[in-house]
Amino acid sequence: MRILLLTHSFNSLAQRLYVELSARGHELSIEFDVNDEVSLEAVELFQPELIIAPFLKRALPEAIWGRYLTWIVHPGIEGDRGPSSLDWAIQEGETEWGVTLLQANGEMDAGDIWATATFPLRAARKSSIYRHEVTEAALRCVFEALGKLGDPSFKPRPLDYARPGVRGRLRPLMKQENRRIDWASDSTTTILARIRAADGTPGVLDHLAGRDWYLFDAHPESALRGEPGALLGRREGAILRATRDGALWLGQLKEKRADGLALKLPATFALGEAAAALPELALPAEGKGNETYRDIYYQEADGVGMLSFDFYNGAMSTRQCQRLVEALRAAKERPTRVLLLLGGADFWSNGIHLNTIEASGYGADESWANINAMDDLTLEILSTSRQWTLAAMRGNAGAGGVFLALAADQVYAAPGVVLNPHYKSMGNLYGSEYWTYLLPRRVGWERARAIMSHRLPIGAAEAAALGLIDGVLGRDRVDFAQRIQAYAAGLAASITLDGRLAVKREHRANDETAKPLATYRAEELERMRLNFYGFDPSYHVARYNFVYNVPYSRTPLHLAKHRRLGWRVPGETVAQERLAG
Repeated sequence: MRILLLTHSFNSLAQRLYVELSARGHELSIEFDVNDEVSLEAVELFQPELIIAPFLKRALPEAIWGRYLTWIVHPGIEGDRGPSSLDWAIQEGETEWGVTLLQANGEMDAGDIWATATFPLRAARKSSIYRHEVTEAALRCVFEALGKLGDPSFKPRPLDYARPGVRGRLRPLMKQENRRIDWASDSTTTILARIRAADGTPGVLDHLAGRDWYLFDAHPESALRGEPGALLGRREGAILRATRDGALWLGQLKEKRADGLALKLPATFALGEAAAALPELALPAEGKGNETYRDIYYQEADGVGMLSFDFYNGAMSTRQCQRLVEALRAAKERPTRVLLLLGGADFWSNGIHLNTIEASGYGADESWANINAMDDLTLEILSTSRQWTLAAMRGNAGAGGVFLALAADQVYAAPGVVLNPHYKSMGNLYGSEYWTYLLPRRVGWERARAIMSHRLPIGAAEAAALGLIDGVLGRDRVDFAQRIQAYAAGLAASITLDGRLAVKREHRANDETAKPLATYRAEELERMRLNFYGFDPSYHVARYNFVYNVPYSRTPLHLAKHRRLGWRVPGETVAQERLAG
């Protein structure tokens, strides 16, 4: 089918739909729903057989849904309506939630129902639930509905609140007054739910260190206590704030500003001197039930060292890269035979930290420091000679984060992982992280150039077929975690591992003789220096637009196939075009 994805932005759900529908042979194009005129023009150009709207912030005009079958993906159970579906569900402690696929009509979220799917509502950030459970449920709905298109006896059912099992309801936009925290009287559980329900947008508005901030990225602390509302200390990027019955770590803050030009930043970075005055709180000894904040975590089992680095949204600042290098070096000194690099639960890595770069006030210099720190980290993995390295991609990866994974000896991904192994969308960045060495050695130069210029998401299965990664494991994320750990343990116990390690060292030595890694790095960084310090400001403009969420005035051409020069509706001949003219 010819399917148009009409969406507010190309978010994680839209990307996953693009990947999965393309893999099944559908022809897709994407249009950002900028306004009625733009969306109507896109529909006229593409003439879709179906429109899917995975993420909208407004109602579509009747000129679209009245003429074309249009499905709306709503992140709520049947009967749920309103723009804050997940927010209310998380904050009110729902244990089960779902997705409803609606046929667009003149009333928001009230169209006839094509499919529904439910899932247990995990105790997690809204952004994480959306990225995983909501996305998986949405896919089930879409493919169920596609199967019904060929059934002449099927008719979507109207929303009927009298129908048994329909427990959703119309709920308003959740406002800050609904999210407000009273640190003196609210429990840790209540506060945690409110911050999670607002993560990653809009955050919970609160007053801290003399200013108003939006709070994000909360983690419970099981041991430390203090006066409710008091700041107790800091640990790397996070600060600890006491509640009436415990304490919570706050990882990210965004200042409330009259001009709206504020960035979500690591809490200690955002607070500056106020955070620096807090005591640095050491990590407690590991133990069951000992909940605390740690973004880098190392464990050992069955001869395998397991290193997790769960950085918010997968962004890796200069300091985070440096800390991870230290952790990696310590792990390499341990008497293990396999090193399993787990990244984060939601993201493997998305490369350099554009928000901290922008907030530094020295965009070029901090970009240079950050990319060099990423290169140092990539090199640390590449130079691991005594252990076999496995990159386990539990979550999505983008830009330099993809090539950080490719530095490992083997790379496996969970089903549903989406990769964006390119830099061009960020102001035509050239990229580093030794990609000119790592990518061609896996796929060859011709395919490497195609991947780097593609600028569209690649699903895990396609990445494996291309040779970009070694494979996809498991049925889902949970099964993947079990399988990759079992695989790593099997490698560690294998009598053939010493031979594999010897071959690995020989190949690395041969490659180094042919062309040293330092040369690859120098060549890449010379191009990056032009991106950062050259006359073309494209990278700096693109970074600014990205971090401040400047809306697109038009859909980029690499997404909007229907707007490319020479594109025509399939089946339309030149003769037909002439007759139409």
